[in-house]
Amino acid sequence: MPTRVAVLDDYQAVAESYADWGGLPDTEVRFFHDHLDDEDALVDRLVGFDVLVLMRERTPLRRSLLARLPKLRLAVTTGMRNASIDLEAAREYGVVVCGTQGSAAATTELAWALILSLVRHIPAEDAAIRAGGWQHTVGTDLAGATLGLLGLGRLGRAMVPVARAFGMDVIAWSQNLTDQAAAEAGATRVDKDELFARSDVLSIHLVLSDRTRGLVGARELALMKPTAYLVNTSRGPIVDEQALLTALREGRIAGAGLDVFDREPLPTDHPLRQAPRTVLTPHIGFVTHRTYAQWYVGAVEAIAAFLAGRPINVLNPAPRPSS
Repeated sequence: MPTRVAVLDDYQAVAESYADWGGLPDTEVRFFHDHLDDEDALVDRLVGFDVLVLMRERTPLRRSLLARLPKLRLAVTTGMRNASIDLEAAREYGVVVCGTQGSAAATTELAWALILSLVRHIPAEDAAIRAGGWQHTVGTDLAGATLGLLGLGRLGRAMVPVARAFGMDVIAWSQNLTDQAAAEAGATRVDKDELFARSDVLSIHLVLSDRTRGLVGARELALMKPTAYLVNTSRGPIVDEQALLTALREGRIAGAGLDVFDREPLPTDHPLRQAPRTVLTPHIGFVTHRTYAQWYVGAVEAIAAFLAGRPINVLNPAPRPSS
């Protein structure tokens, strides 16, 4: 029997073209271009597969789902971190979880695309000119403005040289950030309240965890200037969506650029789709040719290594026996 491989959530129907799936020995690969939320439907689809290839966190591998996939032996996630996989449960059920290497540059570039779209009202002016209009908005200068970074890890640090090139001041805060680490990245560390109060553009670059979920709520949004913009290319639940909707509707902030949401794909009737002064993109921070090539080639390499008995980039290794 061939090893059956399911490639999930291939929304653009491009995964097959980015890697040599046919080079995998004695395998049958199937690509799924839709997304399923319902666990029963997922089980019906996946129960016969030995390997799953996951595109980021689109389909969570929770304990309850893993328990119902007895044939599953390998899950490969694009990237080296996936908070939607229960790694401990996977290990208990004998499922090896592997990741793939890749670059984070694409997400930083999208963050700047959202910032520029917001401060120069590009979507609104584009729509207006196509409708026969001309010059409806007044833009905001980045030169001399303050960029606030909520998180100064790898992605946050990558924002700094671009901000400096625009002539912006850069301030930052995260729970463990030190003055020295901020200075080495080219930013000034401030406390959390000051970050929200001083930022003209506040960009989020944190990993979603128990301590960051809901970190940006009504209180934090109330500290922001009415002329300030919020940008989130990290994870939706870091921001309280209802509090953000209220702030936008009441004009408490100038606007928001969002690439991530609490629920993805964003439901067609979600109020954010109608929210004023927003630029929305469908979680495409990582969706570039280079990233897809790195990830899907890496997925094929991970499957081949597993089949050869030498798994690579393992994210849930078996614990070492105590001596």
